[in-house]
Amino acid sequence: MHPFRPPALLVVAHGSRDPRHAATVRALTRRLAAARPGLRVETAFLDFNTPSVPAAVRRLAADGVRDAVALPLLLTRAFHAKADIPAVLRESTAPYPWLRLRTAGVLGPSPLLIAALERRLHEAGLRPGDRSSTGVVLASAGSTDPEASAVIASIAREWRRTGWCAVRPAFASASLPRTEDAVRRLRAEGVRRIAVAPYVIAPGFLPDRIAHGAEEAGADVLAPVLGAAPELTELLLLRYDAASAYRTGADPAGVRRLLTA
Repeated sequence: MHPFRPPALLVVAHGSRDPRHAATVRALTRRLAAARPGLRVETAFLDFNTPSVPAAVRRLAADGVRDAVALPLLLTRAFHAKADIPAVLRESTAPYPWLRLRTAGVLGPSPLLIAALERRLHEAGLRPGDRSSTGVVLASAGSTDPEASAVIASIAREWRRTGWCAVRPAFASASLPRTEDAVRRLRAEGVRRIAVAPYVIAPGFLPDRIAHGAEEAGADVLAPVLGAAPELTELLLLRYDAASAYRTGADPAGVRRLLTA
């Protein structure tokens, strides 16, 4: 009788020419592997970095893996989640009909991401008592997809209800306002302290643009990117478990709890 093997986990990241991006992704996947002994965790990139998605899938197939979950390392459902990743996964798995691969949902929105954002703000110098006098700029990479932009605006509204003086969305590309404009508007409204919270996972060109905008406009606090925050590790495993549960026919109520975490 063969021991049960959980589906392998293939984390699919965007990739970047900036070496900090891949280093951050790999730090996160190392945390994943350490948090779930016995789970095979592979990393792949859509562009710029190696291994590519086809190369990672080929390695899984060569090792005899028959069941896997692809998990997009994305915070919103935009073009990459809706088009790029499904297309490359279909193409990559076509030569291996025995390899069953399901794609998990994107990471956001989730309370765990808010917890990770707050962790980074506190690491950057904010104290618990600063909440009511601080306005936060929730700065994302930006997308031409209106659904993704609407999600960022919704997260900002919900986060504001936890006691911040204000929370405003901003975007490094594609949408407006830019980070610097959101900071200046809060300052014009008389907000005493302004913090910028990058809603991005890894460093790169657009996160650097967020940081530059925060500094140019005189933000008081600039948080680091989410990176390998423990909340992200927990969230990735929840998304993996939800995708695995669908395949194994787990209790639907339990699956819904995983999806809304």
